[in-house]
Amino acid sequence: MRVLTIIPTYNELESLPKTLGRLRAAVPASDVLVVDDNSPDGTGQLADSIAAEDSQVHVLHRKGKEGLGAAYIAGFKWGMAAGYDVLVEMDADGSHQPEQLPLLLEAINDGADLAMGSRWVPGGGTVNWPLYRQAISRTGSTYARLMLGLKIKDITGGYRAFRRSTLEALKLDQVESVGYGFQVDLAWRVAKLGLKIVERPITFVERELGASKMSGNIVVEAMINVTKWGLASRWAALTGKKAPASK
Repeated sequence: MRVLTIIPTYNELESLPKTLGRLRAAVPASDVLVVDDNSPDGTGQLADSIAAEDSQVHVLHRKGKEGLGAAYIAGFKWGMAAGYDVLVEMDADGSHQPEQLPLLLEAINDGADLAMGSRWVPGGGTVNWPLYRQAISRTGSTYARLMLGLKIKDITGGYRAFRRSTLEALKLDQVESVGYGFQVDLAWRVAKLGLKIVERPITFVERELGASKMSGNIVVEAMINVTKWGLASRWAALTGKKAPASK
């Protein structure tokens, strides 16, 4: 299988070289697509220089910061047009350990349509995360799981491997979610299609370099959307009417 790891970036000048180096060492067969949102710190230019020295690294430049979801969708479309069989989501800051990517690829090889790295299954965990961050993540995942009727333990996690056929079935042009809610949205869409979702334990490591892009507003927006999707789904089940697409 041809594998493409997609790494969105915005001001990741310090973190990107280390993450790329670890990824290329851990999974040499995987190509890489850096999707840069016109980072003012020069991340895009750095990625270009790395790509010039490594034919397996590619760079997609976008006009500006439009959200994580839009960056990933752009990366998915680029990868599918290039003929890749498996497309991976990975953070640039090292929180998703490249050395654990083989676990996700193994799950895909074993028949998963979506393999998810999970902090909240046995064997998973976090490093250097304060208790309040763990509580927010666990609570968010639990709320989304209950609201949407899913069994996924870590539905907000962003370390994932998709089969190409899974992404093709999702109708990506209909996905409008951004930020934190994007991960919930895609997992829910995959589940509604009845496709096979497998979670594998990972250890999430808090970034050492750069600044986190997470904010309270992003989390609140995601929870509001999850509530709307869940209520719409329940109403549809009661009335027999088709629920509107998540946005």
